[in-house]
Amino acid sequence: MDVNFNPDKQHTLAKAITVSGTGLHTGVLVDMKLSPAHPGFGIQFQRTDLPGSSAIKADCDFVTDTSRGTTLQIGEARVSTIEHLLAALTGMGVDNVLIELNGPEVPIMDGSSQPFIEHIEEAGVVEQEAAKAWYSIEENIYYFDEEKRVEMTALPSTNYRITTLIDFNSPVLGTQHAGLKNMRDFKTEIAPCRTFCFLHELEMLLDNNLIKGGDINNAIVIVDKVIGDAELKRLQKVFKKDRIEVKSEGYLNNLELRFPNEPARHKLLDIVGDLTLVGYPLKANIIANRPGHSSNVAFAKKIKQYIKKNKHLKDVPVYDAAQPAVFGLDYIEKTLPHRFPFLLVDKIIELTDTRIIGIKNVTFNEWFFQGHFPNNPVMPGVLQIEALAQTGGILCINSMPEGKYDTYFLKIDNCKFKQKVVPGDTMVLKMELNGPIRRGICDMKGTVYVAGKVATEANLVAQLVKVD
Repeated sequence: MDVNFNPDKQHTLAKAITVSGTGLHTGVLVDMKLSPAHPGFGIQFQRTDLPGSSAIKADCDFVTDTSRGTTLQIGEARVSTIEHLLAALTGMGVDNVLIELNGPEVPIMDGSSQPFIEHIEEAGVVEQEAAKAWYSIEENIYYFDEEKRVEMTALPSTNYRITTLIDFNSPVLGTQHAGLKNMRDFKTEIAPCRTFCFLHELEMLLDNNLIKGGDINNAIVIVDKVIGDAELKRLQKVFKKDRIEVKSEGYLNNLELRFPNEPARHKLLDIVGDLTLVGYPLKANIIANRPGHSSNVAFAKKIKQYIKKNKHLKDVPVYDAAQPAVFGLDYIEKTLPHRFPFLLVDKIIELTDTRIIGIKNVTFNEWFFQGHFPNNPVMPGVLQIEALAQTGGILCINSMPEGKYDTYFLKIDNCKFKQKVVPGDTMVLKMELNGPIRRGICDMKGTVYVAGKVATEANLVAQLVKVD
């Protein structure tokens, strides 16, 4: 990362990146494009070879397979082996990006995150106007798998740090550990570390035709048994090499180790990628003993559940007028078509990929007080809903690919007005997505808070329409 990188701001790519390569397990040649995205967009995958398919958010709730890497799926759209790319994006501080692929698997490249890092650096990473909402845990979170002897713990911390320990009961690997104290060091200390497998695993994958895109230069192969000439000849044929042999330390002679503990460092790389699926920027001290993709994703789900539960417990937004806005009126006017007298959002104070909080200061000079109970001014409920809708419009537009959009109401349900909004009140407008945006349809829950109490709430459904 650049020395001037501000970790408290959201970031995206300065320009689009195109990467081509073969999927490790499918053997399919894939063209992949990474494009800049709005603040709050998050990381989303889109299968361009499946017209009409939904974009898939990088979220542990959409993981469907962890047997040979991490796979996301919604409907027919499926994207596999995402962890090395996600690790590169997190390691470089990229929060918002659209990843378009014309195939089912992210290219394996050299089995590490380094090629993706190089492409990201070539494109450049740019700071966005929106603040980055870090989540700091306040108590220990534990995950334990007795059968696999996996232990993972998240401890409270002022930054994001990871320690990994591996023990495969292998005389070749022994017991290894790796640590990352600051994400700034990911590029040099962790990103170059390639995936690894044991020879018996490789043979099983080959026997079952499950490693179609493998190349001897994208995995460290650990030889944990005596192999004969026939097996060596088979490997020579599979990897299209004139000579295959086992080095004295028990590694196939396909490559030189980049670090003495490269396998442990790669396991740490996988944790960075898989924990990106928590969906929230995290400050925690992660300690992982014998991790793997299935345990990483299960742990990510546990962390996400903890965050959602605790966000709910303290879900009333707090407005501090002294804090700088995420977006001011200039950005709001660039995003929404509304103008006086119908622009009803003054600023945005929080924005994630699923939630937004806006502010509307109500004064006696509002135009609608002239005719709406002029001797007892009360803000019309329909305008409170409109203020929520405009706030939600900013959230949804920022969740879409680049372009200009308008939003239109389709439905309003369960609308309740619980207390009056009068001159002098500050409306805190919270909108949350009830589910992923599909085909431009946004289903949101809206709440208006005044003085820490709910004034108005409703479920709103709107449609995004791209403006040519």
